[in-house]
Amino acid sequence: MIRENLEAVEKNIQEACQRAGRDRKDVTLIAVSKTKPLSDLMEAYEAGARVFGENKVQELVEKMPQMPDDVHWHMIGHLQKNKVKYIVGKVDLIHSVDNTGLLEEINKRAEKAGVKQDILIEVNIADEDTKYGVRADEAEEFYVNAMSFPYVNVRGLMCIAPNVENPELNRQYFVKLKKIYVDIMNRIGHNSRVDVMSMGMTGDYQVAIEEGATMVRVGTGIFGARNYNSE
Repeated sequence: MIRENLEAVEKNIQEACQRAGRDRKDVTLIAVSKTKPLSDLMEAYEAGARVFGENKVQELVEKMPQMPDDVHWHMIGHLQKNKVKYIVGKVDLIHSVDNTGLLEEINKRAEKAGVKQDILIEVNIADEDTKYGVRADEAEEFYVNAMSFPYVNVRGLMCIAPNVENPELNRQYFVKLKKIYVDIMNRIGHNSRVDVMSMGMTGDYQVAIEEGATMVRVGTGIFGARNYNSE
């Protein structure tokens, strides 16, 4: 079933790219494997998935050594400062940076590890009380400040749009994140290492791609409903 789901997601991505006049290679699919057993991850891997996203540091560090070496790992969930040391230099990208204290800790741990850690700035694009992220009207200043940390490489922006039944309702938020991204690029100058907009999940990733997403995070659409009893 996972193989079939992955093929369906891939088809949807290709069609969304065609509608938007974009190259399929410009969109990275992140298989969100939180709460899923290693057997499911391996099934997705054998079907072609190479980028996996986890929400919890503990799950990430447990699964990482058990998967093939060519897997790319992304930390997509809320990250606590005391967990930073376990993942800096080990994950390709941290999606969820939204405060200066976390930036400072990532910078410190990256310096200690002798690496430069790629991150994204998480924006609370719909200003929801239940979501993390910097406010949309503060994102540009926070982004510019983040660029001053020598062992942090800011690659772009991330958002989690509201949970809606009609994905069209979230188009406005993807448009909004793209505008923030463009405004930042105009301010700092276009940089080939600043190229990521991580937006869109199982329910709305096709709309997100149409509005410029370069990474989409799909969990349920690949692995089926999550088993929270395993948490």
